Amino acid sequence: MLRLNLTNRPDWLTLVPGLRLQMAPLTTALMVAARADPALAMLPDTASSEDLALAMAKAVARIAILDWEGVGDAEGNPLPLTPEGIDALLEIWPVFEAFQAQYITPGLLLDQEKNAFAPSPTGPSAGASYCAACEGSVPTAPHG
Repeated sequence: MLRLNLTNRPDWLTLVPGLRLQMAPLTTALMVAARADPALAMLPDTASSEDLALAMAKAVARIAILDWEGVGDAEGNPLPLTPEGIDALLEIWPVFEAFQAQYITPGLLLDQEKNAFAPSPTGPSAGASYCAACEGSVPTAPHG
Protein backbone atom coordinates (compact mmCIF):
# COMPACT_ATOMS: atom_id res chain seq x y z
CA MET A 1 0.00 0.00 0.00
CA LEU A 2 1.25 3.46 -0.88
CA ARG A 3 1.03 5.74 2.14
CA LEU A 4 0.76 9.42 1.39
CA ASN A 5 2.05 12.07 3.75
CA LEU A 6 -0.32 14.89 2.88
CA THR A 7 1.21 17.36 5.32
CA ASN A 8 4.45 17.93 3.36
CA ARG A 9 5.98 19.44 6.48
CA PRO A 10 9.75 19.49 6.96
CA ASP A 11 11.09 16.88 9.34
CA TRP A 12 14.32 16.49 11.30
CA LEU A 13 16.64 13.67 10.32
CA THR A 14 19.56 12.52 12.49
CA LEU A 15 22.24 11.32 10.07
CA VAL A 16 25.06 10.61 12.50
CA PRO A 17 25.29 11.22 16.26
CA GLY A 18 25.24 14.96 16.90
CA LEU A 19 24.17 15.93 13.36
CA ARG A 20 20.54 16.75 12.62
CA LEU A 21 19.19 18.12 9.37
CA GLN A 22 15.79 19.68 8.86
CA MET A 23 14.65 18.22 5.55
CA ALA A 24 11.98 19.23 3.09
CA PRO A 25 9.86 16.30 1.92
CA LEU A 26 11.37 14.43 -1.03
CA THR A 27 8.86 15.43 -3.70
CA THR A 28 8.77 15.20 -7.46
CA ALA A 29 9.30 18.96 -7.69
CA LEU A 30 12.40 18.71 -5.50
CA MET A 31 13.89 15.91 -7.59
CA VAL A 32 13.13 17.72 -10.86
CA ALA A 33 14.79 20.87 -9.51
CA ALA A 34 17.82 18.86 -8.38
CA ARG A 35 18.16 17.23 -11.82
CA ALA A 36 18.26 20.71 -13.33
CA ASP A 37 21.22 21.72 -11.13
CA PRO A 38 23.99 23.26 -13.27
CA ALA A 39 26.64 21.17 -11.48
CA LEU A 40 25.15 18.03 -13.05
CA ALA A 41 25.33 19.53 -16.54
CA MET A 42 28.98 20.42 -15.96
CA LEU A 43 29.99 16.81 -15.31
CA PRO A 44 32.00 15.35 -18.18
CA ASP A 45 30.49 12.57 -20.27
CA THR A 46 33.17 10.30 -18.83
CA ALA A 47 32.08 10.93 -15.21
CA SER A 48 31.82 7.75 -13.17
CA SER A 49 28.56 6.63 -11.62
CA GLU A 50 30.10 7.49 -8.24
CA ASP A 51 30.79 11.06 -9.37
CA LEU A 52 27.25 11.33 -10.70
CA ALA A 53 25.79 9.96 -7.44
CA LEU A 54 27.74 12.48 -5.36
CA ALA A 55 26.79 15.39 -7.62
CA MET A 56 23.12 14.38 -7.54
CA ALA A 57 23.15 13.95 -3.75
CA LYS A 58 24.67 17.41 -3.36
CA ALA A 59 22.08 18.91 -5.73
CA VAL A 60 19.25 17.29 -3.75
CA ALA A 61 20.78 18.30 -0.42
CA ARG A 62 21.21 21.96 -1.42
CA ILE A 63 17.47 22.12 -2.05
CA ALA A 64 16.19 19.76 0.65
CA ILE A 65 18.24 20.79 3.70
CA LEU A 66 16.42 23.69 5.34
CA ASP A 67 18.42 23.90 8.57
CA TRP A 68 21.05 21.98 10.48
CA GLU A 69 22.27 21.37 14.00
CA GLY A 70 25.66 20.04 15.01
CA VAL A 71 27.77 21.55 12.21
CA GLY A 72 30.62 23.75 13.34
CA ASP A 73 33.96 25.19 12.30
CA ALA A 74 37.38 24.02 13.49
CA GLU A 75 36.86 25.81 16.84
CA GLY A 76 33.41 24.28 17.36
CA ASN A 77 31.45 27.43 16.58
CA PRO A 78 28.11 26.71 14.85
CA LEU A 79 28.21 27.37 11.12
CA PRO A 80 25.33 28.90 9.19
CA LEU A 81 23.68 26.77 6.51
CA THR A 82 25.23 27.51 3.10
CA PRO A 83 25.38 25.65 -0.22
CA GLU A 84 29.16 25.37 0.18
CA GLY A 85 28.73 23.97 3.68
CA ILE A 86 26.23 21.39 2.42
CA ASP A 87 28.66 20.30 -0.29
CA ALA A 88 31.48 20.01 2.27
CA LEU A 89 29.21 18.04 4.62
CA LEU A 90 28.46 15.47 1.91
CA GLU A 91 32.18 15.02 1.25
CA ILE A 92 32.31 13.25 4.64
CA TRP A 93 31.80 9.59 3.75
CA PRO A 94 29.61 8.51 6.72
CA VAL A 95 27.39 11.58 6.24
CA PHE A 96 27.03 10.94 2.50
CA GLU A 97 26.16 7.27 3.13
CA ALA A 98 23.62 8.16 5.82
CA PHE A 99 22.05 10.85 3.60
CA GLN A 100 21.69 8.34 0.77
CA ALA A 101 20.30 5.62 3.05
CA GLN A 102 17.94 7.71 5.17
CA TYR A 103 16.68 10.36 2.76
CA ILE A 104 17.20 9.48 -0.90
CA THR A 105 16.85 5.67 -0.88
CA PRO A 106 13.44 5.62 0.83
CA GLY A 107 12.15 7.90 -1.94
CA LEU A 108 13.60 5.63 -4.61
CA LEU A 109 12.10 2.56 -2.96
CA LEU A 110 8.74 4.30 -2.91
CA ASP A 111 9.15 4.99 -6.63
CA GLN A 112 9.94 1.30 -7.26
CA GLU A 113 6.94 0.25 -5.17
CA LYS A 114 4.74 2.61 -7.14
CA ASN A 115 6.05 1.22 -10.42
CA ALA A 116 5.47 -2.35 -9.26
CA PHE A 117 1.76 -1.59 -9.07
CA ALA A 118 1.55 0.33 -12.33
CA PRO A 119 -0.95 -1.00 -14.85
CA SER A 120 0.46 -3.13 -17.65
CA PRO A 121 0.85 -1.32 -20.98
CA THR A 122 -1.60 -2.09 -23.73
CA GLY A 123 -1.64 -1.33 -27.42
CA PRO A 124 1.20 -1.42 -29.94
CA SER A 125 3.93 -0.77 -27.34
CA ALA A 126 2.88 -3.65 -25.05
CA GLY A 127 5.83 -5.92 -24.43
CA ALA A 128 8.27 -3.56 -26.11
CA SER A 129 11.87 -4.06 -25.10
CA TYR A 130 14.54 -1.44 -24.52
CA CYS A 131 17.14 -0.84 -27.20
CA ALA A 132 20.00 1.53 -26.35
CA ALA A 133 20.65 2.25 -30.01
CA CYS A 134 16.99 3.20 -30.41
CA GLU A 135 16.93 5.65 -27.50
CA GLY A 136 14.55 8.48 -28.26
CA SER A 137 12.70 6.55 -30.91
CA VAL A 138 9.22 5.10 -30.65
CA PRO A 139 9.18 1.63 -29.02
CA THR A 140 8.01 -1.25 -31.14
CA ALA A 141 6.37 -4.50 -30.20
CA PRO A 142 8.54 -7.61 -30.29
CA HIS A 143 8.36 -9.67 -33.47
CA GLY A 144 7.85 -13.32 -33.24
